[in-house]
Amino acid sequence: MALLENKVAFVSGGGSGIGRAVAESYAREGAKVVVSDINVEHGEETVKIIKESGGEAFFVKGDSSSASDNKRMVEVTVSKYGRLDIACNNAGMGGPAKPTGEYEPDAWDRVIALNLSGVFYACRYQLEQMEKSGGGNIVNIASIHGQVAAPLSPAYTASKHGVVGLTKNIAAEYAQKNIRCNALGPGYIETALLKDNLNKDAMNAVAAKAPMNRLGTAEEIAELVTFLSSEKSSFTTGSYIIADGGYTAV
Repeated sequence: MALLENKVAFVSGGGSGIGRAVAESYAREGAKVVVSDINVEHGEETVKIIKESGGEAFFVKGDSSSASDNKRMVEVTVSKYGRLDIACNNAGMGGPAKPTGEYEPDAWDRVIALNLSGVFYACRYQLEQMEKSGGGNIVNIASIHGQVAAPLSPAYTASKHGVVGLTKNIAAEYAQKNIRCNALGPGYIETALLKDNLNKDAMNAVAAKAPMNRLGTAEEIAELVTFLSSEKSSFTTGSYIIADGGYTAV
């Protein structure tokens, strides 16, 4: 039997990168997948890929930094499939590269709105629904920078530290309500976002910071997300799990 057979799963930022890989992995393991993204073309492409592989999915456009959109996305999921069992809150952004003393408040607000407030909004309405249906499972995508600094990215670092703290709070509050919540901290992953912002030399330099001397893949992160979303990890909640090729080990 597939790991997520008969489950309903939601993925934000599912139109590309880690989010797309998670959505595909969920579908392969038997879940009905709700793919959310601000980019309609990308989100619908993920759904097309899943369906062509024999899975079940549908797309809902949403701005993950909006409380009302997060509420609506839960409502649409329940309207379509009758329940919500699993959520992977993945949508996020890096923001501009500037030292803290030069960081523009507007840029700070945009990063915090999506990376931290957006995760709170998502969890807020997901938890409400999961409690109604007797349980559920949330995986929040943080970063290795939920643990260590990312110089010149103060908003990103602060937001990801916040996601880790929020995850632990949720786990403690809902542990006896059959709801688990964990955070995953990817290291540097070979996605379009990284490729669009770094040249080949810079990517090689980033890869060399990890003892494995390579970038991770979105599929490697998705496999770990799927494990955390399944009953294979049934005694794991409130954890912040790093997947970084050893980057933070040295």
